Amino acid sequence: MTDGGAILEARGVTKVYETRGVETHALNGVDLEIGEGEFTALSGPSGSGKTTLLNLFGALDEPTRGEIHLDGESLAHLGAAALSDLRLRKLGFVFQAYNLIPVLSAIENIEFVMVLQGVSAGKRRARAEDLLREVDLEGLGGKRPLEMSGGQQQRVAVARAIASHPRIVLADEPTANLDSETAARLLDLMERLNADRGVTFLFSTHDPLVMDRARRNVRLKDGRVVADEAKTAA
Repeated sequence: MTDGGAILEARGVTKVYETRGVETHALNGVDLEIGEGEFTALSGPSGSGKTTLLNLFGALDEPTRGEIHLDGESLAHLGAAALSDLRLRKLGFVFQAYNLIPVLSAIENIEFVMVLQGVSAGKRRARAEDLLREVDLEGLGGKRPLEMSGGQQQRVAVARAIASHPRIVLADEPTANLDSETAARLLDLMERLNADRGVTFLFSTHDPLVMDRARRNVRLKDGRVVADEAKTAA
């Protein structure tokens, strides 16, 4: 399961959506642990529940039944302010659509979470510049998102996700809008961050390239875990 202790746990998690009196079970009694240092993919067909589970792990939604734990603490009884603080300080997010702020430059997007954390201007600028170099975007910090390619935007999103030193980065279909070569370079970057910085990554994906790179593949179908396979070290 894990290279270290468990960071995230789903315990008996069920998620039911109701539309016009019709219930849809997105997740059905999921039990899953994600450990420190993992590079793990949640895979499965459309509608399998992988994005729903990622959103629950990210405290962006709450389960109908069961509990989500982060660092051993249940999220069930935390209020909105506490959950917001948890997301700010312990979780990093990389979204399929990048979700960069269009009026901010690349370096300002990377700094944004640190602004919310109250990091001083000098420290956050220095860290953002370091991260731009790390994601191979040195010299492009002044560009706004629409002036950058999709791959460049997604690398800014990765830099933003790790700027706050999160416990884990949750990435929802991060390669979906990228061509195969750009996707491979992005995964190279994430693997390097995982290996060199110990950043834990959890992906939801249907991309075979991501599944091939992941060291653990958790497959969902109809809201249930149907396979959980870890690769052995070569």
